[in-house]
Amino acid sequence: MVSAANRLGDMPADEFRKYGYEVVDWIANYFEHIEEYPVLSQVQPDWLKNQIPASAPENGEDFGAILADVDRLILPAVTHWNHPNFHGLFSTSTSSVGVFGEMLTAAFDMKAMLWRTSPASTELEDVVLDWLRRMMDLPEPFEGIIYDTASVSTMHAIAAAREKANLKVRDEGMSGRDDIPLMRVYCSEHVHSSIDKGVITLGLGLRSLRKIECNDRFEMIPEKLADAIDEDIEAGYLPICVIPTVGTTSTSSVDPVDAIADICEKYGIWLHVDTAYAGSTAIVPEYRKYFKGWERADSIVVNPHKWLFTPFDLSVLYCKDLSVLKEAFSLVAEYLKTSDEQTVKNGMDYGIQLGRRFRALKFWFVIRYFGREGLIARLRDHCRLARLFASWVEESDDWEMLAPVPFALVCFRARVSSQRVSSPHVSKDKLSEEELNKELNNINEQIMNEINASGEAYLSHTKLNGKYTLRLSVGSIRVEERHLTKVWKILNTRLKAAINH
Repeated sequence: MVSAANRLGDMPADEFRKYGYEVVDWIANYFEHIEEYPVLSQVQPDWLKNQIPASAPENGEDFGAILADVDRLILPAVTHWNHPNFHGLFSTSTSSVGVFGEMLTAAFDMKAMLWRTSPASTELEDVVLDWLRRMMDLPEPFEGIIYDTASVSTMHAIAAAREKANLKVRDEGMSGRDDIPLMRVYCSEHVHSSIDKGVITLGLGLRSLRKIECNDRFEMIPEKLADAIDEDIEAGYLPICVIPTVGTTSTSSVDPVDAIADICEKYGIWLHVDTAYAGSTAIVPEYRKYFKGWERADSIVVNPHKWLFTPFDLSVLYCKDLSVLKEAFSLVAEYLKTSDEQTVKNGMDYGIQLGRRFRALKFWFVIRYFGREGLIARLRDHCRLARLFASWVEESDDWEMLAPVPFALVCFRARVSSQRVSSPHVSKDKLSEEELNKELNNINEQIMNEINASGEAYLSHTKLNGKYTLRLSVGSIRVEERHLTKVWKILNTRLKAAINH
């Protein structure tokens, strides 16, 4: 008898229903019991690869056995980003309703390149992005397009800026030409690394990227930007794009977009606002103060997969004039030509991708299920929890804050005195400020590594003014105050052990 897996055609419908119920039950149990797992995977490199046969099976296997191997093989190698004690990087958190959206998206398997191949995806994308635009109080000229990540969104924004500079790069390229000056892109010292990769990918090179000095709050200094632009113009360079950030990667600081917009308007430079992380909070009325001036931007990136409970990946690029992006990328091969191309929006015209996933569906589910007020309430609570944790740091003699907390990211470190630091190299009472900082850096790194290795929680770090800085991000849809209390107790226990070691 031939097994179902080895017959022609797909899995039989009754078998699909049986295992479909099991998969939904598995996911529900996973979310329900996620706190029982270590946040960070405890396996060693190559553990999973060594558990799996080197060659694919000759004959189809029973799906029950495949599903069992999720528990046996996959789960131990998972770092649980949806764990309420995942506080590293920027916490991202999917919702159950978002998972439903992904299931249907996979079932439709739609390639949203042309309107004709994907009417639902094309039109729902426009609708749901206009919903978000209204929720964030962005003016009507802004129109959105969905990509996978902010790295890709920002790269397209820089490409649009290059197109707007009218250098005929689309047709003539940049190599082999001596009529193009060095193009400049400006950002702060604390910009996301995707900006660096964007200029690399677009052929501008890292030489084109100029990073502007920040103040003691880690915000770009507009006067320094203006000086840099003047210097570059004097040197014969061509400024094409400025990228301020609302919610920088290291500290979630807020660049002064309004003042930077004044400079961009003066010189006619494309203004792209990177608010991949913090942009979601623009739906919260009292947080709109951080976005002053962003309505003057040419383009803006926001990532609902970071902080609007939408499964990865979904990044939105809003442009005030989306036609510039179309001018940069539209290319219609003969087999893609249709009679309606002048009257409809074809997603393939606005980027490097031809086929595009039906990402809008899951976001539509999320917005409808939680509603605007439900989303606002969750973001408010995350920011409240971050401020609460920051207050514990501020009230402690053993810890110090290293950056403001405008959103839900806390940057802090242990700050024990030289008398309490044990150094194998220098007598305790003779530690200089530099030596003390080095010892504190070692202690903070040790604390973070021990916590992460334990699986009890997950933190990340950055360096601010030479200080090893711990970063605690709040953003899980499942996080509660008790989870922050747990981390605080662990931190203090680890600090005490580090000092007494």
